[in-house]
Amino acid sequence: MDYKLIMHINYCEQGQSLEQTCEKAAAWGYDGVEFRNKRFNIEEDMEEYLNTIYKAAKKYGIKTVIFGGGTPNLMSKDPVSRERDLEYCENFYPRAFEMFGFEVSNLLIGTVMNPSAEIEYADFTKHGSFIAEDRHWQQGIAGLKRISALAEKFGFKLGLETHPNFIHDTVESAMKLAELSESSNIGVNLDYINANALPGSITIEDAIDKTRGRLFYIHLKNVITTNSGRIKVGLADGEFNNRHIMKKLMESGYQGPICVEAPRSGDREWFAVKDLEYIKAVIKDLA
Repeated sequence: MDYKLIMHINYCEQGQSLEQTCEKAAAWGYDGVEFRNKRFNIEEDMEEYLNTIYKAAKKYGIKTVIFGGGTPNLMSKDPVSRERDLEYCENFYPRAFEMFGFEVSNLLIGTVMNPSAEIEYADFTKHGSFIAEDRHWQQGIAGLKRISALAEKFGFKLGLETHPNFIHDTVESAMKLAELSESSNIGVNLDYINANALPGSITIEDAIDKTRGRLFYIHLKNVITTNSGRIKVGLADGEFNNRHIMKKLMESGYQGPICVEAPRSGDREWFAVKDLEYIKAVIKDLA
């Protein structure tokens, strides 16, 4: 099966420019890059941002551009802030789709953090969907209905990433939002390792089964769990068997893009090469 192998932008967030990111991803052999909707801590015009990526992708032959990131924050209590974020989406997605024609976009719609300062960030069952109130669900669903209208109009899918401390932290909560959005264009970006940061680990078979036809995108990474937390490592080096994960995805008939991530410190450019080498070898073996 011919999967599009996508490099997450976090491999090249150590000072590399957008052009250097495209140049390096193409040279390493990636089919595409997942960029963010906007860059962290950089003030720039949306059109300028998209044009820079467009020119670089075309110059270096990047076939697939996908967007993701932490916007919009639909969990905010401030209706003005939520409206501003939704208006950004309503400007961003049509323009980005016009330029890149992507099939799927990664989507995160906001964290739900415990108000108690005594609760640690990594105490995941005391944040996110585990403590979400009715207003969080209602705000999320209302916002998703507006964003899904764009997806339906232009013909792309949106995958809610399973991510600790977001309202869509588990496969179940992501699916709840997708189904309540009443749009077949809203589904799940299954980051299986993220989903397993929560107690009561879910098997990859169950995770795929629970998406019920709404599995639009995949993020892959790996970790080693210790008494003091999770250590982020290479795709081949952790406690999760990404070969088994790919095998089950293939058996399920999944045909969407595969994005690999580098959430660890160190020389991420080297990690980008080694992780791609590994996942290509796995797919070749399984095929």
